[in-house]
Amino acid sequence: MTNPTKEQLIVKPSAENLAAAARAAGRKGPPPVHLWNPPFCGDLDMEIRRDGTWFYLGTPIGRHGLVKLFSSIIRKDGEDYFLVTPVEKVGIRVVDAPFVAVDAEASGTGRDQVLTFTTHVEDVVSAGPDHPIRVARDPETGEPSPYVHVRANLEALIDRKTFYRLIELGSHEDQGGTSWFGLWSGGAFFPVIPSSELG
Repeated sequence: MTNPTKEQLIVKPSAENLAAAARAAGRKGPPPVHLWNPPFCGDLDMEIRRDGTWFYLGTPIGRHGLVKLFSSIIRKDGEDYFLVTPVEKVGIRVVDAPFVAVDAEASGTGRDQVLTFTTHVEDVVSAGPDHPIRVARDPETGEPSPYVHVRANLEALIDRKTFYRLIELGSHEDQGGTSWFGLWSGGAFFPVIPSSELG
């Protein structure tokens, strides 16, 4: 089987063409999507739901290997998400974050603690100054949505079961004159909620 030519790939954005180009580009490690500047070829009917499920043409993508491949070529420019190969750039929809952190392991304790996350597409990242944890709260319900930075400006939503486990590892620290409950990892403290709001 021969690799598709640049002309074949640029004719019409499709999941098949993107997959072929991603495979070719990523043969020697993670594709350097931040270095590529191909022409924009339009939007693809592809969406990543809040639970991390990928949909193409309204149907879930059932092949984990294909999802993992696509996840390696995601890029966020501004507030928009794209799949990028050396020859094309197509827009996709992301409901919340492109990744979901489905597990976390802790090593060390207190200020020496390191939290290492694994995403649903098998990215592994240790939280710290270069990979911060942040918590957004719904303005109406106050419900927290925790995230960890994965790469470039892409984040993973930390799933509920993992977040609840992490809360057991939290501590109270003074931040700018206010006491916060939060998490230590990689020498950095990440605030979760003001201590005064905990019952």
